[in-house]
Amino acid sequence: MIKKWYFYASLIVIITFLSVGFKPFSRETKPWFSIEKTDGSEYLFPSLEEDDYPEVKQVNVLFTKKRLISFKEAVAFKESQGKYRLVNSLGYMGKYQFGIQALKSVGIKNSKAFLKDPALQEKAFIALLSKNKWILRNEIERYEGKVIGGVEITESGILAAAHLGGAGSVKNFFKNKGNRYFKDAYGTSLRSYLKAFGGYDLSHIEADSNATIHNI
Repeated sequence: MIKKWYFYASLIVIITFLSVGFKPFSRETKPWFSIEKTDGSEYLFPSLEEDDYPEVKQVNVLFTKKRLISFKEAVAFKESQGKYRLVNSLGYMGKYQFGIQALKSVGIKNSKAFLKDPALQEKAFIALLSKNKWILRNEIERYEGKVIGGVEITESGILAAAHLGGAGSVKNFFKNKGNRYFKDAYGTSLRSYLKAFGGYDLSHIEADSNATIHNI
């Protein structure tokens, strides 16, 4: 009789325990990560529009579209597609297609060494810009902002045109009020360079009649 009582009592305890163990507790729980409703603005990709970054625009850090480095690369691509070792059929060489006389004017006598040295080519380009800026300083002051021969004249356009045909050709262009056309041996016009490379900020280039690779 006692054994039966123990058996039924034990059975009742086991059933009670199992019932309580599977009963959900009434308590507040929080997930291990949080999901909140937002307007989605924090997941937007960076904008490609310059005007969306006014704080950057003020300090002129990222947007270098019209800076010297952009001017250099644009001219280089037009001249040689940016190839330092390129020599064309007329003997013009390097990334910026220098002729022998232009090299001499900035203090370079060894054209073979020039062709193998990218850093030297970059210095030569800056030196030639400085020299042409001094030679054409009066034209820059007089004609910048005006429309000559259907082209708005800018300092960078003038210097690019001088790189194409020499400072003398640019002087003749203005002397004839844009009515006479200069083209190089491949048919590229001075006017096309005045237009294509206009509007770049080259204010950091100093006008220097004695500019060479040694003082750049």
